[in-house]
Amino acid sequence: MEAGDPRNFVPPGRARPFFGFVTGVLALAVLVSAGPLAGLPGRLDDLPAAFWTMAALAVACDARPFVPPGRRESSAVFPSTCFTFAILLGWGLGPAVAVQAVAVAVSGWRMRHAAWRTIFNGAQYAVALGAAYAVTRLGSGGLFDGGRLHWTDVAVVGGATLAWFAANYGLVSTAVRLRFGERWWPGVRQGLPYELLSTGSLLLLAPVLVTAARASAVLIPLVLVPLFAVYRMARLSAEQEELASLDPLTGLPNRKALLAEVAEQVHLHAEREARGDPDGHLALLLIDLDRFKHVNDALGHAVGDRLLVEVSARLAAVVGPGDLVARLGGDEFAIVGTRLSGADQARELAERAVRALVEPVELDGLPLDVGGSIGIAVFPEHGEDYATLMRHADVAMYDAKHRNDTVAVYAAESDHNSAERLALLADLRRVLEAGPLAGGSAHGDLTHPVAGAQPPAGVRGSDGAALPAGPAPLPAARRPVGRRWGRRRRDPAELAGSDELINRIVTGADPIRRRAQSPADPAEPGGPGRPADPPPAADGQPPHPGPAWTGEPERQPDPTGAGVITMYYQPQIAIATGEVVGVEALLRWRHPKRGMVDPGELIQVAEQSAVMRLLTRRVVDDVVEQLAKWQAAGTDLRAALNVSVRDLHTGEVAEQIADRLTRFGVRPDRLQVEITEGALMADPRRVLATISQLHRIGVGIALDDFGTGYSSLQHLRRLPLSEVKVDRSFVLGMTEDADDAAIVRSMIELAGALGLRVVAEGVEDERTWRLLHAAGCDVAQGWFYARPMPAQELTGWLARYRPVRPTVTADGDRQRRPAR
Repeated sequence: MEAGDPRNFVPPGRARPFFGFVTGVLALAVLVSAGPLAGLPGRLDDLPAAFWTMAALAVACDARPFVPPGRRESSAVFPSTCFTFAILLGWGLGPAVAVQAVAVAVSGWRMRHAAWRTIFNGAQYAVALGAAYAVTRLGSGGLFDGGRLHWTDVAVVGGATLAWFAANYGLVSTAVRLRFGERWWPGVRQGLPYELLSTGSLLLLAPVLVTAARASAVLIPLVLVPLFAVYRMARLSAEQEELASLDPLTGLPNRKALLAEVAEQVHLHAEREARGDPDGHLALLLIDLDRFKHVNDALGHAVGDRLLVEVSARLAAVVGPGDLVARLGGDEFAIVGTRLSGADQARELAERAVRALVEPVELDGLPLDVGGSIGIAVFPEHGEDYATLMRHADVAMYDAKHRNDTVAVYAAESDHNSAERLALLADLRRVLEAGPLAGGSAHGDLTHPVAGAQPPAGVRGSDGAALPAGPAPLPAARRPVGRRWGRRRRDPAELAGSDELINRIVTGADPIRRRAQSPADPAEPGGPGRPADPPPAADGQPPHPGPAWTGEPERQPDPTGAGVITMYYQPQIAIATGEVVGVEALLRWRHPKRGMVDPGELIQVAEQSAVMRLLTRRVVDDVVEQLAKWQAAGTDLRAALNVSVRDLHTGEVAEQIADRLTRFGVRPDRLQVEITEGALMADPRRVLATISQLHRIGVGIALDDFGTGYSSLQHLRRLPLSEVKVDRSFVLGMTEDADDAAIVRSMIELAGALGLRVVAEGVEDERTWRLLHAAGCDVAQGWFYARPMPAQELTGWLARYRPVRPTVTADGDRQRRPAR
């Protein structure tokens, strides 16, 4: 006959060690209790009525033991413990073991235990009573003989109680572990507080009960009152524990229950994986409902709650018998898929959940469409504990949302919040909070200081962190994707350490450049009557003797241990005249361990945190201060800097720029702010408010990465733009791809018709330079002219630079509207 409790069965492969343990416990019980039981028949006539009353109550109460709700029967509370322990203290081991054996037999029959389980329970209680009895023998031998109790007697009773509990709980825990392996071990450990509360309370009632029995047997039934209190306490404790693990709205397990389930299943699947079982994978699916906020806002929270109840029922219907559905809060659910062969089966489970959510939910006659995005993390590939699996499932879920997909399996490349990146963010904050380096500016031309032009002291970001003012130089880094403060050519030419060598190679391969090297050629840009200055090489360096910048600036001290930050500046050249008309400010960070940090990664890490504001303030302070230095030295340059989407949305950057321009005495038209099409489209209304404020100040606005986003012509017409920058992805391919060349020409014509200045990024060779001039482009920047460089290097470069003008073609002059 099949018993109700699954623990009546021994899992395959574990019977031998488990039954060996049971046999050992039984043998120990016989050894402990055989003698006392043998002498019990001769004592029966001498046992008082109090003993028989306790024995009757022990058997009667165990006929209906208390099984806490939500727990297995092995966690049942057996009231006989109170009476048998009292019998042990009052009349010895033999009577206690005999009464306990009868009570165990009755409860085993009542609860339909298997025979071996009833035998083991009786044996474990006999061993526990034997351990307690051994402790009592350490005392005076007459604990309750009517005399006065001493403190040693109280200590002996306490020791006997601990011995009983330790022996009983240790035997049960060992038996469970032998039968079910590591799966039940976390449950055994977690169940210790409950057992201490319930069983410990019964054991501590025993001394009171035996003391009452010495006075009068009539007092013994009164112990049923505190027993009822124990019952009630155990029930309330179990109910509170159960409620603490359930979501009150849907009745599903909550986050706490999910944690316990994943921890237990990880143990189980780790064993299967170690054995090489094909079903040793575990999947954690994180589900976030789509458009749920719209339902709450439009129809109210009551309807939203009903929707969540319906969704929970649908999800519960698609999982298998060994799986778990939990609600984490709000519109987030989780599914634990067990015994899977890999990510493919996990994806199948997710697809079933998606199909369950596809059908509209009809509430009050109104069909509501509810979809969901599901992220999947699989054990052991994506993590071996709850925290890691949950975090990776969360990354996958947001990856699915970002790709407008329904299901995504965790991929490391989608994880933008790894521990490494968090450490990088912490280092970035440290280096920004460190302030300027001692001994002067680390980011400007030290030969032309501006009197009184110091960054305001005590300025703090909106998150309360102190704002630094001075960076330290770094070499150029790779061009990031999307929003950036740094660029780098796609060609790994920086491996060459000598600019002179590059100059000779390029000049030797280009006849135009060879002619430019002749000492006197009136047809060249130098003009008649004086030696011609050679055109810039690919990096903007003339081949005459002098210090050539190789991409590695002078090392600066690193007081924070987190590296140094500086601004680099890349010249912008008017194509028609060859004059330097401005620079673009680019961020560089040399990390002590990672070397040059890719600017794209730097911005991606900072943009989602308050550190972005610190970084923006640092950049604005450095660039405006540098403009003041150049202005004082008679160098008239316009500097362009990039701002993030976060800055444009808050609008703080406009106030900061206005304040810095006033404090440093810099004309507003010397500064230009670049925004990307992506930032513009993220929230056009808030972005328009910020750039309109900048326009009123007099700061120029440039639309960066033009052609890569999705902005409409309406934005070009309405926004107060002065410049558009053609993205390098089109410029780099102009010489080899006719489509790229056509796109660039079209963008130049469109911007020109609107009266906007056009800047081409990524000009890296002479052919591209000439094609842009023929197309009517105004300004160019790229390695054809110069690499990005620190301010002090730029000063020397400007002194050596000589303008180079392209040949004017017939179609070089184009009709334009007056510039704005």
